Amino acid sequence: MEASNDNSLAADLLRGAEAIADYLGFPRRAVYHSVAKGHLPHFKIGETICARRSTLTAWIAQQEKKAA
Repeated sequence: MEASNDNSLAADLLRGAEAIADYLGFPRRAVYHSVAKGHLPHFKIGETICARRSTLTAWIAQQEKKAA
């Protein structure tokens, strides 16, 4: 597998609340709050909050369907 492949796990991974916040356009504190409340799909590597771009995109689409 090539490291530069855009479909790689590394390209899909967001490491840290700052990276997740930047991707979603949220303040970093909102990411911490949403994670604490269980409202945001995530996982941890050690103490670091992580998420996949693909999972967040699917989650957003799911939220949009619920709101419609």
